[in-house]
Amino acid sequence: MIYGLLAALLLSLPQATEAATEKAIVAGGCFWCVESDFEGVEGVRRVVSGYTGGTLKNPGYKQVTGGGTGHYEAVEITFDNSRISYDEIMRLFFRSVDPTDAGGQFCDRGDSYRTAVFALNEGQMASAKAAKAAAGAALKRKIVTPILAAGPFYKAEAYHQDYYKGSMIVLTRRGPKSQSEAYKFYRNACGRDKRVKQLWGKEAAFAH
Repeated sequence: MIYGLLAALLLSLPQATEAATEKAIVAGGCFWCVESDFEGVEGVRRVVSGYTGGTLKNPGYKQVTGGGTGHYEAVEITFDNSRISYDEIMRLFFRSVDPTDAGGQFCDRGDSYRTAVFALNEGQMASAKAAKAAAGAALKRKIVTPILAAGPFYKAEAYHQDYYKGSMIVLTRRGPKSQSEAYKFYRNACGRDKRVKQLWGKEAAFAH
């Protein structure tokens, strides 16, 4: 009898875990930065860099950043919704970007670097729209970040995943650096945190 109860309990655990898992898809400029930011949030299990919002199937980095595909650099955030809500994900997202910039983000310009939220269901759509309205009220400025229905999400190339903590040596304008060092140099030079702090003040999220 006891073994039967234990077996039933163990069988129920994966379902309970799966039920607590939800996904959010956002575009906030360079996906290395958005991935780095959200991987440190309590309750977030995984963040994957990728492409979404366009028409080209299985796009590559050069195709997306070259323009014409309609895709954004985006991330897919898998989180435990018993520990962090989608509403909180949205609050953090809007306060980690410049949602008033329609031409890209920070030093990265072009359509692929624009901000957007890709809602996976009606509940997310309503939550994202509310977060956008709250951001506009907080900044007293027009928020240009679109709230869109999610389409296919294509995982980016392997070398883009966890770039911010990679150890592979890459060539930068300051000479050879590890990926993690190159990432820190890029983020600082691009002015991401400076602009987020300037825009959001004490409400700025993830600004280093």
